[in-house]
Amino acid sequence: MHFAIDGTWERTGPVVVAGSPLKIFRLTAPGARIAEQIERGADVDSSTLIDRLVDAGAIHPESHPGATSVFTVDDVTVITPQLGGIASTDGRVVVDDSSTPPIAGATIRLDNNSGPGAARNAGRPLATTALLAFVDADVDLLGDVGIGSWLMPLLPHFNDPSVALIAPRVAGEPGSPLDLGDKPGRIRAGTRLGYVPAAAIVVRADAFDAVGGFDPALRFGEDVDFVWRLDQAGWRCRYEPASAVWHEPRSNWPDRLHQQVGYGSAAAPLALRHPNALAPMHTNGWAVGSWLSALAGHPGVAAVTVAASVAALAHKLPNVSTAWSLRTALNSHLRGLQQLSVVLRRVWWPPLVLLTFFSKRMRLVAFGAVALDVAATPTDVAYGWGVWSGMIRHRTWRPLRPKFVSWPRRSVAR
Repeated sequence: MHFAIDGTWERTGPVVVAGSPLKIFRLTAPGARIAEQIERGADVDSSTLIDRLVDAGAIHPESHPGATSVFTVDDVTVITPQLGGIASTDGRVVVDDSSTPPIAGATIRLDNNSGPGAARNAGRPLATTALLAFVDADVDLLGDVGIGSWLMPLLPHFNDPSVALIAPRVAGEPGSPLDLGDKPGRIRAGTRLGYVPAAAIVVRADAFDAVGGFDPALRFGEDVDFVWRLDQAGWRCRYEPASAVWHEPRSNWPDRLHQQVGYGSAAAPLALRHPNALAPMHTNGWAVGSWLSALAGHPGVAAVTVAASVAALAHKLPNVSTAWSLRTALNSHLRGLQQLSVVLRRVWWPPLVLLTFFSKRMRLVAFGAVALDVAATPTDVAYGWGVWSGMIRHRTWRPLRPKFVSWPRRSVAR
């Protein structure tokens, strides 16, 4: 099988540092030979090392045109939850979520509007195939007829019996929260790919049944909760951008902002269900120390903190070049700044706005956070409004808590 190395991959002899979050692998001699084969793009057999590298997000199974699969498109049932509009005639199961007027041609109609999660669950008993594809009504399969060729890059992943879910890229307007980019990866809370939208996903039916499907109590965030429960149950979930579909963006700004408020409202119930999985930012103490020092008006202390972080990382990784340690540490601080700006715009803006009335420095901080991404600010603020509304409603502050992580963890792999 072919594997692609992650963009974080750095190998020096028997030491590999890669994955999300970063992890150190100290390889035996046979393990180092396998790593060399992966780097050359050669076929490698399944092994404990391969499983560990895949699970850590250090390497990714490659989907290519010649890949074969134990499943075909005939093994997939497409289920679409829908509220209003016109039912598709391509053979999918259309679940009318109590539309007014009813959707003509829908496969099944719910008596009460219950939300997309419940609607998807209602379509499950109508499928007898091994795989289920959940595709929202506003997703365009880009001209495919019937189930279509968008599935072809996804199906080979299910050759691995531990894989429960594969998600294609959901392209759309620039900056869409549904578009997770062009890099494949494992989906897990607290990593580069912490979630995928259920706008288009393919799920193993047995895995769907094992975790009880979507939580019907969640109107928003039901897809995030579903993926996290699959991962926590030991299943693998993957993102494969070699397949892409199109999501039609909201046609006007009021609708877009209302959508973001809804997304934000899911943060509180998700934080209550998954207390260790949801955090507005994941960073390490070095990055926090450097930027807090800078914000407090002590650039010298910030510079010393950055230098100390480089020394600490170099000490922890004696087999890795100093240049790599420097580059990795600096990237960590830059990512910390980027995360901080996003969090200030999306989650922490209410107290930040209050502080701007009393502090010139906080006004500069607020200006900087907006300046780093002016275009995203309106939707970020709307998302934050939803977060705070949800926190007040559910009486929890958990969505505000950041999560601090350490430098790369060590692992011995054979």
